[in-house]
Amino acid sequence: MLGKAIIYQVLPRLWNTSGKGALKAGGSLVENGSGHFSSIDDKVLGYLHDTLHVSHVWYTGIIRHASGKNDWVKGEAGSPYAIEDYFDVNPYLADIEDARMDEFKLLIKRTHDAGMKVVLDFIPNHLARTCTSYFGGRDDASVHWKPENDFYYYPGQDLKLPIKTDYKESPAKASGNAFTPAPAENDWYDTVRLNYCDFRTPTWDKMLEVLRFWCAMGVDAFRCDMVELVPREAISFLIRETKKQYPETQFIAEVYDKAGYAYYAREAGFDALYDKCGLYDTLFSIVRSNAGTEGITANWQFLGDLQPYMLNFLENHDELRIASDFFAGSAKDSFAALYVSLLLNNSPFMVYFGQETGERGMDAEGFSGLNGRTTIFDWWCPKSVRDLDAFIHTGKGLDKTESATLKKYSELLAYSQEDIIRLGGFYDLQYCNAGSEGYDAHRHYAFLRAYKGRVHLIVANFSGTDADITVRIPAEALRWASAKNPRDITVTVTVPAHDGKIIKRI
Repeated sequence: MLGKAIIYQVLPRLWNTSGKGALKAGGSLVENGSGHFSSIDDKVLGYLHDTLHVSHVWYTGIIRHASGKNDWVKGEAGSPYAIEDYFDVNPYLADIEDARMDEFKLLIKRTHDAGMKVVLDFIPNHLARTCTSYFGGRDDASVHWKPENDFYYYPGQDLKLPIKTDYKESPAKASGNAFTPAPAENDWYDTVRLNYCDFRTPTWDKMLEVLRFWCAMGVDAFRCDMVELVPREAISFLIRETKKQYPETQFIAEVYDKAGYAYYAREAGFDALYDKCGLYDTLFSIVRSNAGTEGITANWQFLGDLQPYMLNFLENHDELRIASDFFAGSAKDSFAALYVSLLLNNSPFMVYFGQETGERGMDAEGFSGLNGRTTIFDWWCPKSVRDLDAFIHTGKGLDKTESATLKKYSELLAYSQEDIIRLGGFYDLQYCNAGSEGYDAHRHYAFLRAYKGRVHLIVANFSGTDADITVRIPAEALRWASAKNPRDITVTVTVPAHDGKIIKRI
């Protein structure tokens, strides 16, 4: 993903602005309603492209998954990651159920016409317990494992789920993350694990057909779920073979082991990798636990030339809302992290829907309790998303805090598209300011971005007090930037608490 791609993740199910009124915790589809493909209309897409400078829209929860009609699913709506039919979309997302595939194609076309690419989830490791017979239909369930099987079985043992259910499965299949006929409450008990092996099996070819199916429909990129649970040979095969037929297709890896970054970027063929266990965790520790900003330096030094492959983010469906009580506490106290995560390098950056107006994730929606996250299991719509949709369509609806947060995001995302950020170099100033008076090397972080002789200074203040921060910029840094008249200089910048500042004239 060359340049500064901006990925916007949205769950159309939760873009539920149909006016159902007060939502009921744990409510049904009839009670709470759902967003539709049509909810993401031309005005919403225009807002994403023009206001947030989005290049890719990641539509989460599109492919048909197990839902509340099964009593073993998680929540009334069910997890988008318990795929029931890989060649269908969720009927509840359509205005007319029988026209759901055509309606999704229209959403793809609207997104492309608005100048953006479409990202879809690809879940290679597991499927719903009630997945279609395309997977497992010809399995030999009398053995635990054989290469020709799609699933792992426990002959002679019934499935024992950690919840009250009428669902029967005999023999039991291994769950998505647990090789056992009795998964625990915190396991992915609503899923079954696929069998890949480290050599080509029928499962490999079936999943390749899945990818080709969605590529043929117009999907441009795939966010690949938990790829470290799939043999490396298999995931490399799937990417390689897909790109033979659809060479422009992009793949994003959800990975957590930093030691494996090099393989997934250089050998497997991924275009971007989550930097969850790197920059995200570092910023979380700085914001939440008062860890030192020195960790930012340590992370990019670890990455080296892998840094352009990283996907930076402050939120996604798995993580805490940064404005929640469990993270920064408010949107305005998260801005320092935004300056760093968005502007430190030219890696792609992801925004989670509602983040740009300060959604706090402090609803208790049902299966997903009050945990600082936005549910992926319930029929719901955060109030901030309703406010945002009203603003997009009428110009009204945002309160003062939401408006200020959106203004900050819009300005910084626009700045991220300038050549100096998209294409320019990065120079860390932490090393030459560690002992400087007026610079707290534990709570302040300063760096340069440079392109074709132009130099910008960016300073983030992670402390809880406004600060006049004095930054030393050595001559060697300005020589690196090809600046005119390189010399040792100091710049004093006033930066509000938990915020940042960009100085464009050095």
